[in-house]
Amino acid sequence: MAKKRYRFATFNLLNFAAPPYSFYQLHEHYNETQWQTKTQFITGLIQHINPDVIVFQEVFSPDSLQMLCEDLGLVHFATVDAPSPDHVYPSVLFKPVVAIASKLPFKSFAPLEPCPELLEYLNNQHQFKFNRTPIKCKFDIPGFGLLACYAVHFKSQRVHSMAHMLGDSNQDDPLLTLLHETVGTMQSQISRSLEASIIYYDALKTQREKQAATLVMGDFNDALDSPALSFMTQAFPPVLASNGFDSVGLFDSFLYADNNHKEKPASHYYQGEGNVLDYILCSKEFNPNREMPRVKSLHYYSYDAHLDPKRIDEDICYSDHAAIAIEITL
Repeated sequence: MAKKRYRFATFNLLNFAAPPYSFYQLHEHYNETQWQTKTQFITGLIQHINPDVIVFQEVFSPDSLQMLCEDLGLVHFATVDAPSPDHVYPSVLFKPVVAIASKLPFKSFAPLEPCPELLEYLNNQHQFKFNRTPIKCKFDIPGFGLLACYAVHFKSQRVHSMAHMLGDSNQDDPLLTLLHETVGTMQSQISRSLEASIIYYDALKTQREKQAATLVMGDFNDALDSPALSFMTQAFPPVLASNGFDSVGLFDSFLYADNNHKEKPASHYYQGEGNVLDYILCSKEFNPNREMPRVKSLHYYSYDAHLDPKRIDEDICYSDHAAIAIEITL
């Protein structure tokens, strides 16, 4: 008998770098006690979530994560990129990757390749590179059908310094501060929006050509209703099956969950303020309100007990993000 329930989750691990490796700077690393606490926390949380498929962000040590996942029954594991070591200190790593682990076998997985024609249309004809290469993974789920799953981690809101453009300017220069708050922030939004556009295009194209259900899961590093990302869902209100976008599109899984709360739980806190940065976007096949729905129910879960809104500094032994998950019943 085919399984009746499936869980899909996403979790930003916060600098998952196994000793003796450091993340970003030589002094930023875990001692053995911290690493043991970190891995025990992640193990316990994954056991609590009990996902069939889970995607991860901020992975510096894929091999360690793969072993951890295999011990939890998530025996199918994939990454499509590798962190970059520092040229002077090889133990210092940059550019963490995304990963996906599953109890279900992969039908296929690959790095998401941008469509050249789309880049040309968007006037981005130079050598485009994702800040973190997304994974496009396909599953053939018994009782449900073909599923295309995208593991993503969009460009952060961190602004790259423009100091080199001002000659001898220092970081306290008021002009530099203003440029960072305006032009720098805009450039960050443009990068994030371009990454989202490429994934959105590929997801809709795959829906149309392969008749594939779709999940886009990960850390979006922005609110879904922000100018940079709102296009991903605003054109597809899946309430009415007769609307013109019923064939292709994406919607926020939280909005149509059976256990929908009045307010979506924050998945990240910055200086005491809660933000929703982590999302699971779905195609029409996950909407239980359609005529002749493919799923009977959809539940949304937020695993945020480890988050302290009052905490200012990151606690590297845990994570600064909540894990989120959806469960579907067939």
